Amino acid sequence: MFTNYHTHTTRCQHAYGSDRAYIEAAIAAGITTLGFSDHVPYPYPDGFISGVRMHTDEVGEYIETMQRFKKEYADDLTLLIGFEAEYIASLWDDLNELLAPYDFDYFILGQHFLYTETSGLYSGTPTDREDYLAEYVSEVITALKTDRFTYLAHPDLFHYTGSDEIYRSHMVHICELAKELDIPLEINLNGIWDHRHYPSNRFFAIAKEVGNTFILGRDAHTPEAFADMDTLQKAEDFIKKLGISVIDTPRLRNPKA
Repeated sequence: MFTNYHTHTTRCQHAYGSDRAYIEAAIAAGITTLGFSDHVPYPYPDGFISGVRMHTDEVGEYIETMQRFKKEYADDLTLLIGFEAEYIASLWDDLNELLAPYDFDYFILGQHFLYTETSGLYSGTPTDREDYLAEYVSEVITALKTDRFTYLAHPDLFHYTGSDEIYRSHMVHICELAKELDIPLEINLNGIWDHRHYPSNRFFAIAKEVGNTFILGRDAHTPEAFADMDTLQKAEDFIKKLGISVIDTPRLRNPKA
């Protein structure tokens, strides 16, 4: 694993370690391209302050710091600047306006919530409600159609506990569109490390059948994640068992409108 496009920072309020520590840990692990993609700061109009993403007034400092490190470590690796973002239709234009003054390289899509964060409907909460599953799929599809996201992070985050038939009838649409648009689907190592419900065998069985492209993502919330060879081996075993292959380098899609 020589690339990683899914790396967080302490600005998201649930990651640990300095920016420099992430970079040096990645270099030590043999990473040649490191992408930071911290949680994008959505400008909620009602003054809501998120506890799981950077604040809007931290964007400039984030970009400037990463640009400085990009130059400092240019001989050691390629450093890219990105964001992990949900697609929230009602706030999408506001987000683009917030980020317009800044130069960054990419978005990855991580649809953590249905509707908005303030709805309280976290995608990873177990549920057998088909309408919630359908809403998740609809939001992801709308996001992918913007052609602004380099890849789809933990595409199997939605924790549907109902039948395989209903699950497939909805999730197959994500897989089919991602294939049509040549957008990779992430096998998320943080999910393996934390014993979460993803990566999901039933999701990736669908994706394999559809013929999707896959990529590994550390989803690093600590510098130590890069040295975790046990989790990497489990990911490689997962890939081998499914009979799929992964790419190292996705096509970076223009994150700007």
